[in-house]
Amino acid sequence: VNLTAQTTDKKVYKIAVFAPVYLDSAFTHDGTYRLGSQILPRYMMPGLDFYNGVMLAIDSLGNEQAPVEVVFYDTKAPNGISAALADSTLKDASLIIASFSSRTEIQELANFALEFEIPLISPTYPNDGGVTENPYFIVINPTLKTHLEGIYRYLQRVYPTSNFTMFRRSGAVEDLIQSTFNEIGRSNSGVPLKIKTVELTDSFSTSEVISYLDSNKQNLIICGSLNETFGINLVKSLSESKRYRSIAMGMPTWDALRGVDKNIEIIYTTPYHFVRTDKLGLEITNTYRNKFSGRPSDMVFKGFETMYHFTKLLLKHGNQFLANINDNSFKQFNDLNIQPVHPYSTSPNAVDYLENKKLYYIRKLDGQIRSVN
Repeated sequence: VNLTAQTTDKKVYKIAVFAPVYLDSAFTHDGTYRLGSQILPRYMMPGLDFYNGVMLAIDSLGNEQAPVEVVFYDTKAPNGISAALADSTLKDASLIIASFSSRTEIQELANFALEFEIPLISPTYPNDGGVTENPYFIVINPTLKTHLEGIYRYLQRVYPTSNFTMFRRSGAVEDLIQSTFNEIGRSNSGVPLKIKTVELTDSFSTSEVISYLDSNKQNLIICGSLNETFGINLVKSLSESKRYRSIAMGMPTWDALRGVDKNIEIIYTTPYHFVRTDKLGLEITNTYRNKFSGRPSDMVFKGFETMYHFTKLLLKHGNQFLANINDNSFKQFNDLNIQPVHPYSTSPNAVDYLENKKLYYIRKLDGQIRSVN
């Protein structure tokens, strides 16, 4: 798909957008729709929503007569990213935006971006893909390590005297979470948090959780697992323990959970907080509803924000795009704090990639957001 927002006498900037829309799963080679009256499969929705958000941004850029050419690639087409990289014109792009759906997709496109010195924005997948020594790769959705660092500092600042207990299950990711917290405690300035760690089986009971709570203190419970079922069951156990004052600190995956915070305050981190009730939020919601008869997901907002914000930065700064990547002139919903990530073993001037370090701390109770910090 080749889309041009507007062609003028000015330089036209080419932007390549990658997303997993599974066009070959929905259409035959002659354009016939495969799925009949079936509802679109759930696995297709995130990429399609991101694409629709990008298209809404392109409409806005077109209305502004922005000199931009946008080329779209489906990462789930045959041979995916490899096939896209065979397009000899891709190296002419001034910017690449990629909504990755797996860690394995990242390295190939990041290597291409480095070779041709094209900034590559990754707005949705919270993983660096093992990329090193590549200052052209920009992770907007922060890695787990960044979230854990932010959670630790937040607890240290806001709840320094609470009774901390981390509940976890057995697993490699859980080992990583615990070891990262331990490392942060050793290297972080200030008084380290005293965190008791308890490993539970997946069939743990409410009484097991209660046995570790202190009825005389504020209990700050840290969920040391990304497993959604474990997190939901942990919060349910805490909500049933009404004699104890407890707050549950969740992982970034809790942003997608609904209805888990009954009778218990939860806190979690997210890099994205979309206010749907302001002017822009209502505009996107209404436009999407008129086009697709539905409510836009966060992926629609991510697609819109990424496409519009970074295109405007490119048009403003041109070849100095990376040097001005934290320019907030075109902020839509979210603040960014994009910083270099340095490798541990080489020169302090070396850069593995750039990463957004801005996190929002969401406090919720009974489904209602109490505060956003």
